[in-house]
Amino acid sequence: MSTNILRIGTRESELARQQAHEVKDFLETKNFLTELVPIKSDGDMDLTKPIYSLGIQGVFTKTLDIALLENRIDIAVHSLKDVPTQLPQGLILGAVLKRGSARDVLVYKEKPTMNAPTTIATGSLRRKAQWLNHYPNHKIVNLRGNVNNRMDKLKNSDWQGAIFAEAGLKRVALLGSQFQELNWMIPAPAQGAIGIICRTDQVRVLNTVKSINDQATGVCVKIEREFLRLLEGGCTAPIGAFAQIDGDKILFEGGLFSLDGKKAITIQHQGRVSKASLIASKAVKEILSKGGDRLMETIRQ
Repeated sequence: MSTNILRIGTRESELARQQAHEVKDFLETKNFLTELVPIKSDGDMDLTKPIYSLGIQGVFTKTLDIALLENRIDIAVHSLKDVPTQLPQGLILGAVLKRGSARDVLVYKEKPTMNAPTTIATGSLRRKAQWLNHYPNHKIVNLRGNVNNRMDKLKNSDWQGAIFAEAGLKRVALLGSQFQELNWMIPAPAQGAIGIICRTDQVRVLNTVKSINDQATGVCVKIEREFLRLLEGGCTAPIGAFAQIDGDKILFEGGLFSLDGKKAITIQHQGRVSKASLIASKAVKEILSKGGDRLMETIRQ
């Protein structure tokens, strides 16, 4: 930690800054001094290519990873769904905040009639695949940019709607009233959770962020991210995962989808909190046994 001030790295978008401020405010309630350090990411600089075609893992986290390793910042704050399951050597997920909504929403200008010709925008393979699985006759167009830019593009388009993470829209007060929660769509692993990345050799920093870690969220997102890692999804495969704690049980749903949405392999699994470490591997085995191995091979090709 530089002097006694914790330097918080963040992307420059409004959502990223809002999430970093949430971490900053939380730490300051624990009497830690902090400052924000904005850093532009590769994902913010290339707004034309779909995320999955950019050719690197961690497109939104890479520049912050470098800043951490070069000791220009002490922690990096991210939407945890953007963080690769395999972090660079020397970095670790130090803490997660209590999760917001994990669900996706359809934002529309006028509520679309789903059996009519409909165009929906998203830059996510996972959202595209699940939408086409539900509505095979709809057209999907690519939509990139930060939350504010995507909302502006929707307003100025002839599309009927666009798909967003509900938590992100809520954090920047853009959700409004013209939306539909997509309870049938399996979210991205760790969607709605804010993650804090640290260097492994900074014991003092790690102890600091652990003071704001939400244990229940940590258990759930660990399962989801392990499910993603074992299926070797990253940004290149349509994979959804969602875990939630219900008493002493964990309820898990996972899904693997073909790129065109025609094939969907979904599972629901239940396990005890005390056996949380086993849930992801059991869920993956079930997905693979239902044809997931062949589907992943097709996606890789």
